[in-house]
Amino acid sequence: MSAVFFYLVLFFWYLMSLLPFRILYCISDFLYYPIYYIARYRRKIVRKNLTNSFPEKSMDEIISIEKRFYHALCDYFVETMKFYGMSKERVRRRLQFTGLDEVNAAIERNQSVVVYMAHTFNWEFATSMPLWLNHENLAIGQIYHPLENKRFDNLFKKLRNQYGSENIAMAATLRRIVEIGKQGQKFLIGFIADQVPTWEAINHWLTFFNQETPVFTGTEKIARRTSSAVFFLRFKRIRRGKYIAHFEPMADDASTLPELELTNQYYKILEESIKESPELWLWTHNRWKRTREGQIAREKKRIEDRRILAEREKARKEKEKQKDV
Repeated sequence: MSAVFFYLVLFFWYLMSLLPFRILYCISDFLYYPIYYIARYRRKIVRKNLTNSFPEKSMDEIISIEKRFYHALCDYFVETMKFYGMSKERVRRRLQFTGLDEVNAAIERNQSVVVYMAHTFNWEFATSMPLWLNHENLAIGQIYHPLENKRFDNLFKKLRNQYGSENIAMAATLRRIVEIGKQGQKFLIGFIADQVPTWEAINHWLTFFNQETPVFTGTEKIARRTSSAVFFLRFKRIRRGKYIAHFEPMADDASTLPELELTNQYYKILEESIKESPELWLWTHNRWKRTREGQIAREKKRIEDRRILAEREKARKEKEKQKDV
């Protein structure tokens, strides 16, 4: 992507951030029609995900959720633009954190805190968490996947750390947590854990929305290893641009729980929270693209490839022996 195009986008983003919310939501309403009816942005994936996740619903009900989701997605776009550079006071009015007493209690017990999150609108606002938690010696951050385009990656990092929350690249999570410990600090880190693991990272399957689903277990492993208190951050939209994020306790000390219990518990809570407002979850995400059958086929191919390589190496060595003779 050219630098000229990026700076044009940045200039447009800046202009949008200056507009009041009432104008932005008019723009969102306008954007909905070309995105849903003309571009049909990922509609096949959304329809498939909704149909498989809610087999008890009629097609009219599925389409109703689908349309409400695309309206919410357009709201997400304009809200995220507005979020960049918003004053602390305005952010506090737009997102209220509740359940902080138990979070503060864990921090006062000298525990770190792991927060399970999800792609529920508008998750970007959760990066304002430092405005609500004022503790010395506490590192607050969120795990993220770096974007391939470096300019846009830097833009979103600025968006997400403007109120003091640290962006931690997924690949650097353990290293950063070790650094925090060496500095004598505790941490509160948010993990958006509802993504698709790579084939190599799949080591646990469970049933999620009636479908066999591969899941990440890294969040749980970190929580158990650090004896962290664990919470689920439940997002609720009160009205357009007005949210409540509630810290829902999952474990006082993750190290005391059996292996995989936190992961299984997270997906049960997540499914229940999505069913409350299904239009607010990111259905464009191709969540079920990996299957058990696909994993088995890949493993068979890997074994076969290793067998072929071994035979080739054996034949090569036999050939060398014959030359020596």
